[in-house]
Amino acid sequence: MIATRPALHDIEEFLQRKRFAAIGVSRNPKDFSRRLFAEFRRRGYDVVPVNPNATEIDDVTCFARVQDIQPPVDAALFLTSPQVSGEIADDCAHAGIRQVWMYRATGDGAISLRAVVACQLNGIGVIAGECPFMFLEGAGFAHGFHRFCKKLTGSFPR
Repeated sequence: MIATRPALHDIEEFLQRKRFAAIGVSRNPKDFSRRLFAEFRRRGYDVVPVNPNATEIDDVTCFARVQDIQPPVDAALFLTSPQVSGEIADDCAHAGIRQVWMYRATGDGAISLRAVVACQLNGIGVIAGECPFMFLEGAGFAHGFHRFCKKLTGSFPR
């Protein structure tokens, strides 16, 4: 696991973007990534799904690669396994992405050392870890409790 603590201002900057790619959104409607995708859309974000095995997610056109998105996006949320995140980071560099958030709730989440380094070498801002639900107001008791616990233990981003 890569030990990092993202900066709160980077998270806030990402959340101020109203359009970004969600790379790795599952085709399975019960998957956590779909709940996160739907919540961002419910809040008015223009989230562009990326999954090479889908043409549509929740009635939204899905792209095989971030480079294929038209019009292009400049930020991406990784909902992938760490095994593919390095390749996805390379794709983001080719697509002109300026900021990525590598989702993590437990374990490594989408984070890999290769992906973080690839982003850094290409001038892409990296949020390596955390679950966006924790930073969305009114996201529910479990996410609020998780935020509270992280603040209590001093592990909440500053």
